[in-house]
Amino acid sequence: MKTDVLVIGAGAVGTAITRELTKYRLNVICVDKREDVGGDCSKSNSAIIHTGYDAKPGTLESQLVVAANPRYDQLTEDLDIPFERVGAILPAITDEQFEQLPAIKEKAVKNRVYDVEYLSKEQILEMEPNLNPEVKGGLYIPRESIIDPFIFVVAMAENAVANGAKFMLNTEVTGIRMEGDKVVGAETTNGYIEADYIINAAGLFCDDIAAMVGKNDYYVNPRKGQFYILDKNTGCKVNHIVLPIPTKVTKGKLMCPTIHGNMLVGPTAEDLTDKYDKSTNVEGLDSIRADVQKLIPGVILSDTITQYSGLRPNRNPEGLNIDTYDDVKHYVNLSGVRSTGLTNSVSIGTYVASLLKEMGLEMVWNENFISKRKGVVRFKELSKEEQHELIKKNPLYGNIVCRCETITEGQIVDAIHSPIPATTVDAVKRRLRAGMGRCQGGFCGPKVIEILARELGVSADEIRKGNSKSYMVCGKVK
Repeated sequence: MKTDVLVIGAGAVGTAITRELTKYRLNVICVDKREDVGGDCSKSNSAIIHTGYDAKPGTLESQLVVAANPRYDQLTEDLDIPFERVGAILPAITDEQFEQLPAIKEKAVKNRVYDVEYLSKEQILEMEPNLNPEVKGGLYIPRESIIDPFIFVVAMAENAVANGAKFMLNTEVTGIRMEGDKVVGAETTNGYIEADYIINAAGLFCDDIAAMVGKNDYYVNPRKGQFYILDKNTGCKVNHIVLPIPTKVTKGKLMCPTIHGNMLVGPTAEDLTDKYDKSTNVEGLDSIRADVQKLIPGVILSDTITQYSGLRPNRNPEGLNIDTYDDVKHYVNLSGVRSTGLTNSVSIGTYVASLLKEMGLEMVWNENFISKRKGVVRFKELSKEEQHELIKKNPLYGNIVCRCETITEGQIVDAIHSPIPATTVDAVKRRLRAGMGRCQGGFCGPKVIEILARELGVSADEIRKGNSKSYMVCGKVK
């Protein structure tokens, strides 16, 4: 198998790079060792599109995230991605925090984020009545936004496929082959892929890929972030992203609405060594409770429907790096893509394309590039008339499988047969939210397994939750 460009990693960054490269007349393959697109961080984050107001001024990260934010209005419309500019509030609860506000605002100006404004105590409490009444004042960042991160990655990948890219999932890179000082291909668990250029966008495992070409002069330690997700009907809500005053280690523990109406609370920031440890624990969750209650005293964590954790690929030494090398030609290495990675993925795509051109790759514009993508219909959001018309055309849309989120059998079948097929229970959940509601799949889970088995032509005991070993059932009981 041969390709012009091989992208390693199908998270937000890898899929964005892949899509960007399909704007040119190139053969592009994206590989990932997981069963679905989304990587690690891209499916377990805060789902926020940042402005870059608090990035370190003058850094590549600042440049990329500030450039990325304005692109999301058109991009999400073109690719049918749920997105909303809810804005963020940064409240100062103590005098010490209040004194930090001018420096934070000045940092925003240095990052060319000019729309950050001061808020008085009265203004903040009018915007967010559930905030701590002791608040002294704060900042308002109007373009901080929320998005569906699962649909974002799927949409980028599907649009890339529509433009000729190929995704090879369940495909782990085991080695990179070089001839002289130039990469020429990659060994994978699904065979050798000859490639003129290779891009390492492997996130948590980018240091392992870098070691294959002798460029592991850094290492990645996973930084765990634990979260609560609260029921849509919780009695204490916020309208904006409510951010704490950040520290040197973390942006802190926030509370914000999700694009689908739940409340998201967290995360922690725990440095680990195990890149597979996504457990939650009492200590981490209790620390979220203690910190968030300082911002929103009435938060009702007993309304939690689930907890989860994600791992950020924290680089040592720190910093977002996109590197090329004189002694390893035709290779681009990305590392240190952390909390702004979802946001700046689209800018990274443009940046990497520019690097490839500088390295000698012929970049001829693809005049047939398809810029739009339509996802699986969101049945719940349709009018009654539209729902009835859809059911007339396909009765499967009249069968509600997930009652909590109003997901139909027709939608699940569409997701299974989409350009990036949903072949596991988690893949269906990420695309449609079947199993993300109050009962967390207690009602719809067995039916989703049944539909997957039927559409994939396999038995139910072959259906997996996510990875290759996570089988959902082990046989019949009667």
